[in-house]
Amino acid sequence: MQSLASTTIDALSLLFSGDVALWEIIGISFRVSCTAILITSPFALGVAFILAYFNFIGRRLLISIFSTLLAFPAVVVGLVVYILLSNHGPLGDWRLLFSQTAMIIAQIILCLPILISMSHAAFQANDHHAWETARTLGIPGFRAFLLIIYEVKFGLLAAFLAGFGRIIAEVGASMMVGGNILHHTRNIPTAIALETSKGNFSQGIALGIVLLLLAFILNILLQYFQGRGHYRHD
Repeated sequence: MQSLASTTIDALSLLFSGDVALWEIIGISFRVSCTAILITSPFALGVAFILAYFNFIGRRLLISIFSTLLAFPAVVVGLVVYILLSNHGPLGDWRLLFSQTAMIIAQIILCLPILISMSHAAFQANDHHAWETARTLGIPGFRAFLLIIYEVKFGLLAAFLAGFGRIIAEVGASMMVGGNILHHTRNIPTAIALETSKGNFSQGIALGIVLLLLAFILNILLQYFQGRGHYRHD
């Protein structure tokens, strides 16, 4: 118990002392995941809106595919991206393997089905007559789309937070396509795996505290936005 307590104290000291190496890892992790979620969100919103408000051949199949991809293992995503970006892969000439860009690509694939599925559910819960009424009143398509987004903003924010929480804590894909390179692609989950294997539990616990704190904040925000959404709907 004393060992665990002293290790935890050392971990907190690393966090509050402004350890450069530790906060660099945290910065890389947030930069990569924020970039991935920002790139994915507009496309995911558009797809989710189309699936919710328009009928076309293959619509139900697409919904089923995105729902199935929610359980797609991160390590498999990493393997697919690794094969695509490797020297002998179809995208090998891009020289993106073991880079932050490769990590962003993998995280985009991971968070896309979450954003689409949860956003689709949010759009589905909204009154579909709102879109028809807006179009009947002559409101331009894009402006009407923005009005619908405003109506379901709490559900969409919940989707955004869930997607961000999914990718910032994943280790499999980031390890495979990023390579866990110091000062370049080492993020929070891969650093925890490495430091723990080396017996450096202080840094591992410090980074784990960051993830736990982030998970707590995301869950509080998720509950808040879901509550606001249900209250508004009622």
